[in-house]
Amino acid sequence: MSVTSGAPLKVLVLVKHVPDAQFDRHLTGSDHVIDRSESILSELDEYAIESALQLVEARGGVKAGHTVTALTMGPERASGAVKKSLQMGATDGVHINDPALAGSDAAATSLVLASAVNHLGGFDVIITGMASTDGETSIVPAQLAERLGLPQLTMVSSLELGEDGVLTARRDSDTTSKTLQAAAPALVSVTDQGEEARYPNFKGIMGAKKKKTVSLSLSDLGLEASQVGFTGSWTKVDDASPRPPREAGTMITDSGNAGVELVDFLADKKLL
Repeated sequence: MSVTSGAPLKVLVLVKHVPDAQFDRHLTGSDHVIDRSESILSELDEYAIESALQLVEARGGVKAGHTVTALTMGPERASGAVKKSLQMGATDGVHINDPALAGSDAAATSLVLASAVNHLGGFDVIITGMASTDGETSIVPAQLAERLGLPQLTMVSSLELGEDGVLTARRDSDTTSKTLQAAAPALVSVTDQGEEARYPNFKGIMGAKKKKTVSLSLSDLGLEASQVGFTGSWTKVDDASPRPPREAGTMITDSGNAGVELVDFLADKKLL
Protein backbone atom coordinates (compact mmCIF):
# COMPACT_ATOMS: atom_id res chain seq x y z
CA MET A 1 0.00 0.00 0.00
CA SER A 2 1.44 3.37 -1.04
CA VAL A 3 0.91 5.11 2.30
CA THR A 4 3.39 2.77 3.99
CA SER A 5 5.77 2.05 1.14
CA GLY A 6 6.94 5.62 0.63
CA ALA A 7 5.13 5.98 -2.70
CA PRO A 8 3.16 9.20 -3.37
CA LEU A 9 -0.04 9.64 -1.40
CA LYS A 10 -3.16 9.80 -3.58
CA VAL A 11 -6.23 11.49 -2.07
CA LEU A 12 -9.62 11.78 -3.76
CA VAL A 13 -12.08 14.49 -2.70
CA LEU A 14 -15.73 14.39 -3.73
CA VAL A 15 -17.17 17.83 -4.44
CA LYS A 16 -20.58 19.04 -5.55
CA HIS A 17 -22.02 22.05 -7.37
CA VAL A 18 -25.02 23.18 -5.31
CA PRO A 19 -27.49 26.11 -5.32
CA ASP A 20 -26.05 29.20 -3.67
CA ALA A 21 -27.51 29.47 -0.17
CA GLN A 22 -27.74 33.24 -0.58
CA PHE A 23 -30.72 32.75 -2.87
CA ASP A 24 -34.08 31.10 -2.25
CA ARG A 25 -34.27 27.51 -3.46
CA HIS A 26 -36.82 26.52 -6.08
CA LEU A 27 -38.04 23.28 -7.61
CA THR A 28 -38.52 23.18 -11.34
CA GLY A 29 -40.17 20.91 -13.90
CA SER A 30 -42.68 18.10 -13.52
CA ASP A 31 -40.09 15.97 -11.74
CA HIS A 32 -39.63 18.63 -9.03
CA VAL A 33 -35.85 18.92 -9.27
CA ILE A 34 -33.87 21.74 -7.68
CA ASP A 35 -33.18 24.75 -9.86
CA ARG A 36 -29.37 24.89 -10.08
CA SER A 37 -28.99 27.98 -12.26
CA GLU A 38 -27.24 29.87 -9.44
CA SER A 39 -24.79 27.30 -8.07
CA ILE A 40 -21.39 27.19 -6.37
CA LEU A 41 -19.05 24.65 -4.78
CA SER A 42 -20.74 23.33 -1.64
CA GLU A 43 -19.31 25.13 1.37
CA LEU A 44 -19.17 21.86 3.31
CA ASP A 45 -17.01 20.33 0.58
CA GLU A 46 -14.44 23.09 1.06
CA TYR A 47 -13.64 21.52 4.45
CA ALA A 48 -13.06 18.20 2.69
CA ILE A 49 -10.62 19.83 0.27
CA GLU A 50 -8.83 21.52 3.16
CA SER A 51 -8.47 18.20 4.99
CA ALA A 52 -7.06 16.55 1.87
CA LEU A 53 -4.56 19.35 1.28
CA GLN A 54 -3.39 19.17 4.88
CA LEU A 55 -2.83 15.40 4.59
CA VAL A 56 -0.53 15.75 1.59
CA GLU A 57 1.19 18.87 2.93
CA ALA A 58 2.10 16.98 6.11
CA ARG A 59 4.06 14.58 3.88
CA GLY A 60 5.80 17.17 1.73
CA GLY A 61 2.96 18.31 -0.50
CA VAL A 62 2.76 18.32 -4.28
CA LYS A 63 6.53 18.77 -4.63
CA ALA A 64 6.95 15.34 -3.04
CA GLY A 65 4.64 13.83 -5.67
CA HIS A 66 1.47 13.63 -3.57
CA THR A 67 -1.83 14.39 -5.29
CA VAL A 68 -5.33 15.61 -4.44
CA THR A 69 -7.94 14.81 -7.09
CA ALA A 70 -11.30 16.59 -7.05
CA LEU A 71 -14.21 14.55 -8.44
CA THR A 72 -17.71 15.81 -9.24
CA MET A 73 -20.73 14.59 -11.20
CA GLY A 74 -23.35 16.72 -12.90
CA PRO A 75 -24.05 18.81 -16.00
CA GLU A 76 -21.53 21.05 -17.75
CA ARG A 77 -21.82 23.89 -15.22
CA ALA A 78 -20.93 21.48 -12.39
CA SER A 79 -17.33 21.83 -13.57
CA GLY A 80 -17.33 24.99 -11.44
CA ALA A 81 -16.95 22.80 -8.34
CA VAL A 82 -13.79 21.23 -9.75
CA LYS A 83 -12.47 24.61 -10.87
CA LYS A 84 -12.78 26.06 -7.34
CA SER A 85 -11.10 22.94 -5.92
CA LEU A 86 -8.17 23.36 -8.28
CA GLN A 87 -7.87 27.00 -7.29
CA MET A 88 -7.71 25.98 -3.64
CA GLY A 89 -4.84 23.60 -4.35
CA ALA A 90 -6.16 20.29 -5.74
CA THR A 91 -3.76 18.90 -8.32
CA ASP A 92 -6.25 17.60 -10.90
CA GLY A 93 -9.95 17.10 -11.47
CA VAL A 94 -12.49 14.61 -12.78
CA HIS A 95 -15.97 15.55 -14.04
CA ILE A 96 -18.59 12.84 -14.61
CA ASN A 97 -20.89 14.46 -17.16
CA ASP A 98 -23.76 12.60 -18.80
CA PRO A 99 -27.35 13.73 -19.53
CA ALA A 100 -28.68 10.48 -18.04
CA LEU A 101 -27.43 11.51 -14.58
CA ALA A 102 -30.19 14.11 -14.16
CA GLY A 103 -32.50 13.20 -11.27
CA SER A 104 -30.13 10.74 -9.58
CA ASP A 105 -30.86 10.31 -5.86
CA ALA A 106 -28.32 9.39 -3.18
CA ALA A 107 -28.31 5.68 -4.08
CA ALA A 108 -27.80 6.30 -7.79
CA THR A 109 -25.18 8.92 -7.01
CA SER A 110 -23.18 6.56 -4.81
CA LEU A 111 -23.32 3.93 -7.58
CA VAL A 112 -21.85 6.37 -10.10
CA LEU A 113 -19.18 7.59 -7.69
CA ALA A 114 -18.19 4.03 -6.75
CA SER A 115 -17.86 3.15 -10.44
CA ALA A 116 -15.70 6.23 -10.97
CA VAL A 117 -13.42 5.35 -8.04
CA ASN A 118 -12.98 1.82 -9.40
CA HIS A 119 -12.35 3.20 -12.89
CA LEU A 120 -9.71 5.68 -11.70
CA GLY A 121 -8.25 3.36 -9.05
CA GLY A 122 -5.36 3.64 -6.66
CA PHE A 123 -6.56 6.16 -4.07
CA ASP A 124 -5.32 5.86 -0.51
CA VAL A 125 -7.94 8.11 1.07
CA ILE A 126 -11.34 9.31 -0.14
CA ILE A 127 -12.67 12.42 1.59
CA THR A 128 -16.15 13.92 1.41
CA GLY A 129 -18.06 16.67 3.16
CA MET A 130 -20.54 15.76 5.89
CA ALA A 131 -23.48 16.38 3.53
CA SER A 132 -24.43 18.30 0.42
CA THR A 133 -26.13 21.60 1.16
CA ASP A 134 -28.95 20.85 -1.30
CA GLY A 135 -30.10 17.30 -0.48
CA GLU A 136 -28.61 17.20 3.04
CA THR A 137 -29.07 13.43 3.32
CA SER A 138 -25.55 12.73 4.68
CA ILE A 139 -25.86 9.12 3.47
CA VAL A 140 -23.75 9.15 0.29
CA PRO A 141 -20.41 8.71 2.14
CA ALA A 142 -21.63 5.59 3.95
CA GLN A 143 -23.24 4.19 0.80
CA LEU A 144 -20.06 4.79 -1.16
CA ALA A 145 -17.88 3.11 1.47
CA GLU A 146 -20.21 0.10 1.45
CA ARG A 147 -20.12 -0.19 -2.34
CA LEU A 148 -16.31 0.03 -2.34
CA GLY A 149 -15.85 -2.28 0.64
CA LEU A 150 -13.85 0.37 2.51
CA PRO A 151 -13.77 1.21 6.22
CA GLN A 152 -15.46 4.53 6.92
CA LEU A 153 -14.70 7.31 9.39
CA THR A 154 -17.69 9.64 9.23
CA MET A 155 -18.58 13.03 10.69
CA VAL A 156 -15.03 13.79 11.85
CA SER A 157 -13.56 17.18 12.69
CA SER A 158 -9.85 16.38 12.43
CA LEU A 159 -7.82 13.83 10.49
CA GLU A 160 -4.22 12.59 10.53
CA LEU A 161 -2.42 9.87 8.63
CA GLY A 162 0.39 8.05 10.42
CA GLU A 163 3.53 6.64 8.85
CA ASP A 164 2.04 3.20 9.46
CA GLY A 165 -0.83 3.97 7.10
CA VAL A 166 -3.41 4.31 9.87
CA LEU A 167 -5.89 7.21 9.75
CA THR A 168 -6.73 8.76 13.11
CA ALA A 169 -9.83 10.95 13.29
CA ARG A 170 -11.67 12.86 15.99
CA ARG A 171 -15.46 13.00 16.09
CA ASP A 172 -16.92 15.76 18.26
CA SER A 173 -20.40 15.98 19.75
CA ASP A 174 -21.86 18.62 22.06
CA THR A 175 -20.51 16.86 25.13
CA THR A 176 -17.87 14.33 24.09
CA SER A 177 -15.09 13.62 21.59
CA LYS A 178 -14.24 10.18 20.19
CA THR A 179 -11.04 9.01 18.53
CA LEU A 180 -11.55 6.73 15.53
CA GLN A 181 -8.97 4.80 13.53
CA ALA A 182 -8.90 2.86 10.28
CA ALA A 183 -6.16 1.57 8.03
CA ALA A 184 -5.96 3.18 4.60
CA PRO A 185 -7.43 2.87 2.06
CA ALA A 186 -10.50 4.28 3.74
CA LEU A 187 -13.31 6.77 3.27
CA VAL A 188 -13.67 9.83 5.50
CA SER A 189 -16.41 12.45 5.77
CA VAL A 190 -15.49 15.68 7.54
CA THR A 191 -17.68 18.24 9.27
CA ASP A 192 -17.44 22.01 9.37
CA GLN A 193 -15.87 21.84 12.84
CA GLY A 194 -12.36 21.52 11.46
CA GLU A 195 -9.95 24.22 10.37
CA GLU A 196 -11.34 26.94 8.14
CA ALA A 197 -10.89 26.18 4.46
CA ARG A 198 -8.30 28.28 2.66
CA TYR A 199 -9.32 30.94 0.18
CA PRO A 200 -7.91 30.74 -3.36
CA ASN A 201 -5.18 33.34 -3.85
CA PHE A 202 -4.12 34.89 -7.14
CA LYS A 203 -1.38 32.32 -7.65
CA GLY A 204 -3.84 29.49 -7.08
CA ILE A 205 -6.40 30.96 -9.46
CA MET A 206 -3.85 31.38 -12.25
CA GLY A 207 -2.25 28.00 -11.59
CA ALA A 208 -5.60 26.22 -11.81
CA LYS A 209 -5.82 27.11 -15.51
CA LYS A 210 -2.89 24.78 -16.23
CA LYS A 211 -4.24 21.84 -14.25
CA LYS A 212 -5.85 18.85 -15.96
CA THR A 213 -9.52 17.91 -15.70
CA VAL A 214 -10.74 14.62 -17.16
CA SER A 215 -14.33 14.20 -18.32
CA LEU A 216 -16.04 10.81 -17.95
CA SER A 217 -19.37 9.52 -19.28
CA LEU A 218 -21.52 6.63 -18.12
CA SER A 219 -20.12 4.41 -20.85
CA ASP A 220 -16.61 5.11 -19.56
CA LEU A 221 -17.74 3.80 -16.18
CA GLY A 222 -19.51 0.73 -17.57
CA LEU A 223 -22.96 1.93 -16.48
CA GLU A 224 -26.28 2.01 -18.31
CA ALA A 225 -28.65 4.98 -18.32
CA SER A 226 -31.30 2.80 -16.66
CA GLN A 227 -29.09 2.48 -13.56
CA VAL A 228 -29.04 6.20 -12.82
CA GLY A 229 -31.24 9.27 -13.11
CA PHE A 230 -34.93 9.05 -12.29
CA THR A 231 -35.15 5.44 -13.48
CA GLY A 232 -32.29 4.13 -11.38
CA SER A 233 -33.11 6.09 -8.23
CA TRP A 234 -34.62 4.48 -5.16
CA THR A 235 -36.59 7.60 -4.24
CA LYS A 236 -38.53 10.28 -6.08
CA VAL A 237 -40.56 13.41 -5.35
CA ASP A 238 -44.23 12.74 -6.15
CA ASP A 239 -45.55 16.20 -5.35
CA ALA A 240 -44.39 19.57 -4.10
CA SER A 241 -45.92 22.95 -3.37
CA PRO A 242 -44.48 26.34 -2.42
CA ARG A 243 -44.13 26.94 1.28
CA PRO A 244 -46.77 29.33 2.66
CA PRO A 245 -45.75 32.94 3.21
CA ARG A 246 -44.62 33.84 6.69
CA GLU A 247 -47.32 35.37 8.85
CA ALA A 248 -46.76 38.77 10.38
CA GLY A 249 -45.37 38.64 13.89
CA THR A 250 -46.89 40.16 17.02
CA MET A 251 -45.61 43.65 17.77
CA ILE A 252 -45.37 44.75 21.41
CA THR A 253 -45.07 48.49 21.88
CA ASP A 254 -43.48 49.56 25.14
CA SER A 255 -45.93 51.82 26.93
CA GLY A 256 -44.67 50.97 30.37
CA ASN A 257 -45.79 47.35 30.67
CA ALA A 258 -44.06 45.73 27.64
CA GLY A 259 -42.31 43.24 29.92
CA VAL A 260 -45.61 41.96 31.28
CA GLU A 261 -47.09 41.72 27.78
CA LEU A 262 -44.05 39.78 26.56
CA VAL A 263 -44.32 37.29 29.43
CA ASP A 264 -48.05 36.87 28.78
CA PHE A 265 -47.37 36.28 25.08
CA LEU A 266 -44.71 33.63 25.78
CA ALA A 267 -46.91 31.95 28.36
CA ASP A 268 -49.80 31.87 25.93
CA LYS A 269 -47.55 30.12 23.34
CA LYS A 270 -46.38 27.71 26.08
CA LEU A 271 -42.82 28.94 25.66
CA LEU A 272 -42.27 29.46 29.35
